[in-house]
Amino acid sequence: MRIVLITDSYFPTRDGVATAVLATKQCLEKLGHEVFIVAPDPGEKERQEGIYYVKAKPFKSYEGYYLPTLRHNNLKFIRDLEPDLIHIHGCTVMTIKGLVTSHFSGIPTIQTFVTMVNEVAYQYSPVKLPANTLNKLVQIYLRNELKRPNALIVPTPSIAKEILAMGVKPKRLEIIPIGVDIEHFEKNDKGDEVRQRHGLVGKKVLISVGRLSFEKNVGLVIRTMKQMDDDVVFLICGRGPMDQEWRQLAVDEGVEDKVVFAGFVPDDELISYYSSADLFISASKFETQGLTSLEAMACEVPALCANGRAFKDVIVDGENGYLFETTEEDCARAIRLGLENLESLKKGARRTAETYSMQNTAKALETLYKDVIASVREEKK
Repeated sequence: MRIVLITDSYFPTRDGVATAVLATKQCLEKLGHEVFIVAPDPGEKERQEGIYYVKAKPFKSYEGYYLPTLRHNNLKFIRDLEPDLIHIHGCTVMTIKGLVTSHFSGIPTIQTFVTMVNEVAYQYSPVKLPANTLNKLVQIYLRNELKRPNALIVPTPSIAKEILAMGVKPKRLEIIPIGVDIEHFEKNDKGDEVRQRHGLVGKKVLISVGRLSFEKNVGLVIRTMKQMDDDVVFLICGRGPMDQEWRQLAVDEGVEDKVVFAGFVPDDELISYYSSADLFISASKFETQGLTSLEAMACEVPALCANGRAFKDVIVDGENGYLFETTEEDCARAIRLGLENLESLKKGARRTAETYSMQNTAKALETLYKDVIASVREEKK
């Protein structure tokens, strides 16, 4: 099959969507399919060979993201690619462009929805409205947009229930996780090098990996470090708009010696960073799956995660990690439990990651693609 992946974000933007799009392309190509990526243009210096770009400008409200122009005719080239199917990742401007292209070309369309944008719109919207008002307006938009593709994919049962409760009525709803490449993410022997680099030798290391944005709730873990023994250290990997604020929080809380900001970690070092850690931790209730938690578990690092949304579908207490309520006291409890039961959790963590493999995801997508294409052809008869 010839598949076009249209995405709201792609490298150099660093988020779960960009990572998932690249992994999906690679795994589908291993299955013998031709895959083309269409993404917002980050500018000449950041372009990658082989990617089809749509004219875009930096999104001033969210550093590191690029917003396409609204003119539609710049996607006409997709028809020249003669794809069997368009697979959209996102829910904003690129999604609209993809749906319009599908409408006028008759190419079947599938959409993967992974970001509950209604909850964070007030933080990043250039139009300043009360949070509740903006939330309701975005929900109206989502109800109208998510019913349009031939099939809608969400990563976990929790998100499926949530969007249905919101009133979304998709033509077809499928639960297919965003997979992790378990052939790539495996524990290596370079973790000690990372520990030496950041002064973590002899420490018990908690790690978080991801964009430093407010919805990630990293501040809760920083505040919790006050309750931890001196040999427990929190290693924060990533960059983003909350970077300076969280650095200052560590100083204000008196835990700057127990919190290490590693900054952006290149892809070729990421496995080494996971391998340096004892436990992965995320206090975010915004995650619709939590891809970095699965990457960590693939490297035999158990996960401590906020008891909310998709983490409830993935984390099993005492098997691959622990869930915690978003209070400092309960976060501290989970950290202590994780450290006490570390060895027994490692194998369960790896087993969990294997069930969410990108390889399994690619096969599920292939099956869905064929079914949707056949259904659309049948409808046209």
